[in-house]
Amino acid sequence: MGREDDVALSVAEFVDYCDTQAGLLMGNVETMTTEADALLDDIDDRVSEVRARLEDSPEDVETAEHPPSTDGPEREIDTAAVTELEREIEETQAVVEAKRARIVAFRELADGYGSLADDLRSEVDDGREALDRVVRFEADADAPVYFDDRQTVYEAATSEESKEK
Repeated sequence: MGREDDVALSVAEFVDYCDTQAGLLMGNVETMTTEADALLDDIDDRVSEVRARLEDSPEDVETAEHPPSTDGPEREIDTAAVTELEREIEETQAVVEAKRARIVAFRELADGYGSLADDLRSEVDDGREALDRVVRFEADADAPVYFDDRQTVYEAATSEESKEK
């Protein structure tokens, strides 16, 4: 960034930035947690539906020792429907697991921003050093991939550097 003389860099601004990024990430964690909970509720509903379908199956399973009853109509398991429900449950479980992994990653990055903000508050007096630490942290954490609608300091710094070249 070649305009060091034009802009005074403030440690407090970078601390606020880190706190804001951590807050945004935790907001995403809350949203994903709500979504995962809804998916888990859906899984519970589907498991209950599978159980209900299986409970509606005939009590006497046809075997060589126990032929089917002739006392009344046979109830049959809709195996295709049960199989489809099982497939849907497995797909939903995979989505929940992916969300859980994202939740962990977002939490870890939020914690990293929080720790960085604390470090900047207690260890750094120079805005330039604060900028360098934020840029290094975001590069190491691949932070830009977590912010679809926001430009990170790292992205701003690297795009500024590429403009200067």
